[in-house]
Amino acid sequence: MMWAMNATRLDDSTATRLLEIAIENIQRDHPVHWTHVIDGDHRLVPQRVLHPVFAGSFDWHSCVHQTWLAVRLLRLRPSVRGADAARDALDKLVTPENCAVEAEFFASPAGHHWERPYGWAWLLLLDAELRTSGLPWSVRPIADVLRDRWLEWVSAARLPIRTGTHSNTAFATSLVHDAALAVGDTEIVTACREAALRWHGDEAGYGGFEPDAADFLSPALTTADLMRRALGPAEFAAWLDAYLPELESERWRVLREPFPVDDPTDPYGSHLAGLALSRAWNWEAIADALPEGHRYVPLARTASAAHREAGWTYVFGGHGYMADHWLGTFGAYLDVKAF
Repeated sequence: MMWAMNATRLDDSTATRLLEIAIENIQRDHPVHWTHVIDGDHRLVPQRVLHPVFAGSFDWHSCVHQTWLAVRLLRLRPSVRGADAARDALDKLVTPENCAVEAEFFASPAGHHWERPYGWAWLLLLDAELRTSGLPWSVRPIADVLRDRWLEWVSAARLPIRTGTHSNTAFATSLVHDAALAVGDTEIVTACREAALRWHGDEAGYGGFEPDAADFLSPALTTADLMRRALGPAEFAAWLDAYLPELESERWRVLREPFPVDDPTDPYGSHLAGLALSRAWNWEAIADALPEGHRYVPLARTASAAHREAGWTYVFGGHGYMADHWLGTFGAYLDVKAF
């Protein structure tokens, strides 16, 4: 059965502002964060030549998820102000010719590991959004390459990466799981669930210190958010009790309450703003996954609400490009989330 993406809680005014930011970002070529390991002089070309679909928004993965944001908003708010300009921009960028260039890169040795797992995950989520929405654009040539690369990698990976930044495997695997569920790709869904259990099924007594200064994801809560996809409600409740024992205790207040952001104009400061948003959707998902009446449900909903309020204050805060090129996606994912 095809999985249906959820409706939005965003009002038209917020959707308009997010769409304007996303479309501006995906067309903005500079500044650009160049992260390639170059395999030849032929790669020493402008980002827009090497990646004609996703050259904007500071870096490749941010451009992908800002494109997802634009597509998601056009799906849910097709008549919102700015929609026609957004469609024009996507018509120019997301073309068969441009996608073929991107796909060729990822099929080459230079693209074998680049942007794995974070960028790959957002690309596969974008592909699922397009395939299930009826919108006219397609990134299928890129997605087909990355889908097979993902399956090869996730099926063999013996260990997770538990960082609070782009390399985090739990968050990326959650996105890919949901994308695969949306398009009926049971092979990928199964591989993601098996990886979750292989990586985290026996973990107990989480001992990490959070947050780090650069975190935009919570390693603990992102892991829990992945595991609720692999377990039923009763199993998940038992796993959570072992993983974060006595969740209501003072020990875990650092996860339950938003962490202050000293300077959201700083690249890592903006990460901490995003952390509030990602924790909000983690806590909400945990509450939804627990059995009805479980003692942690009110705690999780309270924590989600506190983080949501804290995180959204930064989305339109005018904190500069280091925040603006990506933070809107996290705010929107919380309220138009694809799970």
